[in-house]
Amino acid sequence: MSLRSRLSITVAAGALVAAAAVSPAVANDDWNNSQGDSQNESQSNSQSDSRGDWGQHHQSSQRLYKGVVTASTLRLRSKPTTGSQVIRYAYQGEIVSIFCKTGGQNVDGNHLWYLLTDGTWAWGAARYIDNIGPAPRWC
Repeated sequence: MSLRSRLSITVAAGALVAAAAVSPAVANDDWNNSQGDSQNESQSNSQSDSRGDWGQHHQSSQRLYKGVVTASTLRLRSKPTTGSQVIRYAYQGEIVSIFCKTGGQNVDGNHLWYLLTDGTWAWGAARYIDNIGPAPRWC
């Protein structure tokens, strides 16, 4: 095969790749289908996402748990560690909404942390939050 033939094939292949790269993707997402919205929403709520629900905190579709703060002042943080940024404070006797629990840095013998949903998403050491009712689910 001559050099000219090879160049011509390479250029044609490059043009095809470039055309595919700039072609818009088409999705059947029913944005304009007002009849299917509630049906699609109910289907998505009943189906499990293979990625789990981490980072997709839908309060309306997930149960919230309750707890009461036992520390005089509890620092609520950006991560389940005592060295992470303080987002806000909770005070003794305050009732908090708990989304889920996870393992984190040990605080006075307790390695559990609760993800709280009151106004901001922040982590509180479970050592200083007593459950009201059932224990929260795992994150």
